Amino acid sequence: MSSTPTLQRLACAGCGTELAITLLRCPSCRRLVHADALARLAAEAEAHEAAGRRDEALVAWRQALELLPADAAQVETIRRRIGALAETDKPASKPAPDFTKRFGPVLGGLLLVLWKAKVLVFFLLTKAKFLLFGLTKVGTVLSMLAAAGVYWTLWGWKFAFGVVGSIYVHEIGHVAALRRYGIRASAPMFLPGIGAMIRLRQHPATVGEDARVGLAGPIWGLGAAITAYALYLATNAPIWAAIAHFGAWVNLFNLLPLWQLDGGRGFRALTRRERWIATGALVAIWLATAEPLLVLLAVVAAVSAFAASPDEPDGAALGMYVGLALALAGLSRIQVPVTAP
Repeated sequence: MSSTPTLQRLACAGCGTELAITLLRCPSCRRLVHADALARLAAEAEAHEAAGRRDEALVAWRQALELLPADAAQVETIRRRIGALAETDKPASKPAPDFTKRFGPVLGGLLLVLWKAKVLVFFLLTKAKFLLFGLTKVGTVLSMLAAAGVYWTLWGWKFAFGVVGSIYVHEIGHVAALRRYGIRASAPMFLPGIGAMIRLRQHPATVGEDARVGLAGPIWGLGAAITAYALYLATNAPIWAAIAHFGAWVNLFNLLPLWQLDGGRGFRALTRRERWIATGALVAIWLATAEPLLVLLAVVAAVSAFAASPDEPDGAALGMYVGLALALAGLSRIQVPVTAP
């Protein structure tokens, strides 16, 4: 004899109204359903902040944000707290130079991207422990091997593992940025023949955060491409030139301001005026480098300029986007020797 399971019912602590499990506010008395949990999380977050535990505070504030309806008065306050914490570097680290204020968004963005790439190259060569994060996950390793097997049949094992490595570094860039903002995410998972992805367990609170998380992938990818090119210059082995070219081109493609691509996430933080500046910059970079992919980027950017945009400008996101486009387009013009396997 079978029995029908009883669904757990939730009642408002204020007026006793029966509530759907997905509701965040009582429709009768307007009380917040998770008021007690919100108070506890706020207390935890403030205690973490007072103790200097920035990452733990970010996680608590983001958990609180998930329990609030979008129209709640506390949402904007918590988002400001998250934004302030996210922009606060840990005591042991030095803040990145603010090139955008000194040199303008375009030139400053290029300098900022190159500065970050320089730091990443040093990191990749000397402090690669963080890159082992995904390699400790069975799912990531198995999916990497599956992807490498697909590329191996097409281009040989050396280039296959170079491709997988470039994609992995790109995805770890997203993970690193997410961790900086206190956002929980999975290790990278590869989709053979397509690329890789990470699953977010929380989401950026603002378009500015989302833009920086999105653009972090190409920034790390640029660092990987520069590292591969440096190895080519040091060894004269054509395979490194091929890997550098591939990495630069794929990361440039990801700057397409479209849907959930990294460029689309970056563009959503830009005002309409900034989008037109980015479009003009893409055309100028195409004229300077003759990289055909930039034509597609410029066309999609021009179309995206007509979409809904924020009121507040984000010069840093604009500068990073344009700087990445210029640096990656330059690297994508690397001439790969025909003897490359």
